[in-house]
Amino acid sequence: MTELKKIPSPSHPADEGGNTIEARFAHFSKNDLRLDDDKFLAQATKLLDESKHLLMANVPALGTGTLDEAERYWFAFVLYSVRKLSENGDSVEKGLNLCQILRAARLNIDDFYKELYQFLIKVGSILSNLYGGDWQKRLEAKESHTNFVHLFCLSKKYKNAYRELFSIVNANNDKQLNVANASGCESDYYRFGWLLFLALRVHVFRPCKTLVSCTHGLVSVLAILLIHVPAHFRNLNLNDSERIVMRGDKADLVASLCNMYGTSEDELRKTLEKANNLITDILKKKPCLASECKPANLENIVTDGLVYFEGLMDESSLSSSIYLLEKDYDAATHDMDGLDEMIFLNENDSLLGSGSLSGGATNSYGNGTKRKLDAMSSPAKTITSPLSPHRSPICHSNGFIVGGISKMASTPVTTAMTTAKWLRTVIAPLPSKPSAELEKFLTSCDRDVTPDVTRRAQIILEAIFPSSGLGQNASLMDNIWAEQRRMEAMKLYFRVLQALCTAESQILHANNLTSLLTNERFHRCMLACSAELVLATHKTVTMLFPTVLERTGITAFDLSKVIESFIRHEESLPRELRRHLNSLEERLLESMVWEKGSSMYNSLIVARPALSAEISRLGLLAEPMPSLDAIAMHNNMSCGVLPPMQALLKHEKHGQNGDIRSPKRVCTEYRSVLVERNSFTSPVKDRLLALNNLKSKFPPPILHSAFASPTRPSPGGGGETCAETAVNVFFSKIVKLAAVRINGMVERLQLSQQIRESVYCLFQKILSQRTTLFFNRHIDQILLCCFYGVSKISQLTLTFKEIIFNYRKQPQCKPQVFRNVYVDWKALRRTGKSGPDHVDIITFYNEIFVPAVKPLLVEIAPGGSAQSGSQVPEAKNNTNGVNPSSPRTSSFPSLPDMSPKKVSAAHNVYVSPLRSSKMDALISHSSRSYYACVGESTHAYQSPSKDLTAINNRLNGNRKVRGTLNFDDVDVGLVTDSVVANSLYVQNGSCASSSHMVVKSEQQDS
Repeated sequence: MTELKKIPSPSHPADEGGNTIEARFAHFSKNDLRLDDDKFLAQATKLLDESKHLLMANVPALGTGTLDEAERYWFAFVLYSVRKLSENGDSVEKGLNLCQILRAARLNIDDFYKELYQFLIKVGSILSNLYGGDWQKRLEAKESHTNFVHLFCLSKKYKNAYRELFSIVNANNDKQLNVANASGCESDYYRFGWLLFLALRVHVFRPCKTLVSCTHGLVSVLAILLIHVPAHFRNLNLNDSERIVMRGDKADLVASLCNMYGTSEDELRKTLEKANNLITDILKKKPCLASECKPANLENIVTDGLVYFEGLMDESSLSSSIYLLEKDYDAATHDMDGLDEMIFLNENDSLLGSGSLSGGATNSYGNGTKRKLDAMSSPAKTITSPLSPHRSPICHSNGFIVGGISKMASTPVTTAMTTAKWLRTVIAPLPSKPSAELEKFLTSCDRDVTPDVTRRAQIILEAIFPSSGLGQNASLMDNIWAEQRRMEAMKLYFRVLQALCTAESQILHANNLTSLLTNERFHRCMLACSAELVLATHKTVTMLFPTVLERTGITAFDLSKVIESFIRHEESLPRELRRHLNSLEERLLESMVWEKGSSMYNSLIVARPALSAEISRLGLLAEPMPSLDAIAMHNNMSCGVLPPMQALLKHEKHGQNGDIRSPKRVCTEYRSVLVERNSFTSPVKDRLLALNNLKSKFPPPILHSAFASPTRPSPGGGGETCAETAVNVFFSKIVKLAAVRINGMVERLQLSQQIRESVYCLFQKILSQRTTLFFNRHIDQILLCCFYGVSKISQLTLTFKEIIFNYRKQPQCKPQVFRNVYVDWKALRRTGKSGPDHVDIITFYNEIFVPAVKPLLVEIAPGGSAQSGSQVPEAKNNTNGVNPSSPRTSSFPSLPDMSPKKVSAAHNVYVSPLRSSKMDALISHSSRSYYACVGESTHAYQSPSKDLTAINNRLNGNRKVRGTLNFDDVDVGLVTDSVVANSLYVQNGSCASSSHMVVKSEQQDS
């Protein structure tokens, strides 16, 4: 089996006139950026010098693959990293921010962040040596990127709202522009509003710059504009009963804005007051009560509680107000190294690029030819980002409608406000202490655990949402925000804990749940899950996942034990938050559980003792969980930035609740099904599950056994320990997730079912027999190699370039999957080879995958041990006695139909099953002619084919459609990998094999 050969990276061109890369960097820094800080430049040059060999090795992977563009990216990465990581003092180039760097480098912000992550993986060890092991937290790359995405979404929201509420006009000449033809909001009023919003971000929101709080700030600015902009420039129709809230015969402006944009009226009034204070402080304007001065601008509007500034929008003062706001922003952000947020005033700014982030915040491709890969090839692409818009939520049985049929398009901002409304209306009114029903379970234990439960909740949530200390420029608003989030998380925790206890007591037929309710790790997982949902609702910038894991001392594997139960027992959870937990589950399965420090390895050494030596050699075992007292002590120190929880591990001397000290305790869910009552499944899969009668086949999992000792006998029987059961369940989840992704790749590559089964079989064999290949890696890296390996033994003309090209179109694709694969060169000392810790997928395939998997590839070839009747191409070759006319058995599991499903290879045409609950709405008089439902025709006695033809003709014709077709209102039950993985049932089948073929490699041309 020969190896793949890579095309070498472009070599450095001959230095013309002594023009080295260092000289070009110095020219870029001094001439293009006008930097003159020698200490700063020395640090930047040192980082460049130590990393330039990595630049030359990765030129094809940066941007469009040209050396000039790769250097510009690298120079920007180096300067940005040094600017962020340099200690405060003379060595920092004050005033240098990201926007200045990118303008000089001729790069846009979105592309910069996409490529930055690859740079950080490559130079991570260098940055660690130069700036310490905490460089990632200090750099805050992910937080900075999220902040940019939030601002982009907010700027789009502001622009759309402004165009909706106002005529686009210039205050200096009162010239009204055509809104439809305007490329940007060229208005002094528009500029004033955005600058006032930035003042709120700088002076009021500060650390708690959440998407929800910023949306309230944006709406408060709109309120101020509506109050002060001349009435004849307003487009707001006060007679619109659907949007305007009337109080008597006048419109309530604040309540109407809350109705239009989903904000909280109390929070909006508080934010409006803070915005008015900024106008007073910065612009030196004198406020007066609108009810007293009674401006003509507020005729027919309720003035109670509104503040009016005389002459605020007059032509004589508006220009000076804009100047003062710009000056204030520049002064407040001069020493900051992030974005210049005023760039969003010009949507055509080159730094913003030409793309849109509102539908998928971080498209994983770069710029240039490589990135033009039909990102919208699948509707599922829209859910790859945490800020992606989701479809309208469902109406739950408790009467609370999370979402409904609305004319407002789903965007990241509207999604955040929808989930915030659920938190505000469903969770916030709950008591902040255990209910009487929950107390019944807490007091029914061997001892009353109520004080322990409440104390633990306070300590853990204080660690997740810390208050500002005295020496941290303490902000009252920051502390109030943290206290509110703690209360929300605690109330949600108590609510779900009560539902869980009720379910467990019904299963066990007893109220004594001592083993569960005294388990420290279980409670921390529940608190972490509650806090994560609160953080996901408010969409914070500074506390992104996995922050909750670090601050509670648990691991990704621990959290995976409660996700399904949490969803199943909180029926009111909005679908946006269900999908958030769904995405977390995928992240856990595909990579996070395989990372160093995962408690999964502590279970694996018990279940698979043969792997213990390799796990110990690589140092993969999880550290003991820090004690609750250590976390409480840490909270009381008020030392500012929280250090890693690993620093507290030394306080953990003795176990709690028996074996709580050891992170080896693992999940013991029944291996027969992943999610028996799956909250993620669409109605289509619900019907499939009902047809297969899965609920009658498998008993529900008993949650208390999920945190039992690994050596304890499994409640499922069979002579297994809890560790063995946990590992088997986890592996079955991995296999089923892989089946979904294999199926997607097979469809994209248009491969045969035989190839699909061979790839699936090979993946299963690697997981069970070569498990170490998954250590510190992403499962997609193994899948990509499986595809190429099977294509070689099957003599297919499939190149790695084609595989990667199609993988890029998968919704879960991230460039680092195929650009940065972990390699442990220490294990290859016998070969005499060495290299960087992370290599590209082809190097991994050649150096690691082929030597380890070659015997397994041989097995799936004809004559190998994995041959099955399903793989015999002709009936005459059937030697195992299976009737040729009988349905062939397959080792590949049956997958539910993906929804929406692409039905045309040439066009972006998708079909989705109609949800029964939506049928009545869809066949109403106004929309009846656009839909064909099962059992009903558009005309009497007409065939379905004619129905579809009639529908297509109407949609494609010139007939004017009455209103817009809002496809977001149709609940199509979008399916992701873990949706399908969680709805699959266990199938036993032999692995596939292909006909006898010689393993053959090719010279890679990419």
